[in-house]
Amino acid sequence: MPRWRKRRKFGCHPPASRFCPAGPPGAPAREPVFLTLEEVEAIRLVDYLGLTQEEAGERMGVSRGTVWRALHSGRRKMARALVEGREIVIVEG
Repeated sequence: MPRWRKRRKFGCHPPASRFCPAGPPGAPAREPVFLTLEEVEAIRLVDYLGLTQEEAGERMGVSRGTVWRALHSGRRKMARALVEGREIVIVEG
């Protein structure tokens, strides 16, 4: 039986849920990159507010390792969206 998932705490929800690149008109649409609220919150706390991963974990109610995994995944997805010109969509799950 899998372990239950801890409830995450979020300081705020992002004001926008989609970010679209301004590519050339008529360019074929590519599949968007989906960021979770957990990844966005970890990026906000560590990269935007400058907290350590331990401090971010305390604020989110999770371990430092969980924050690291969310950061790693979120940064990788954002880099992919920027390099490949994909839309970023923020989702609940």
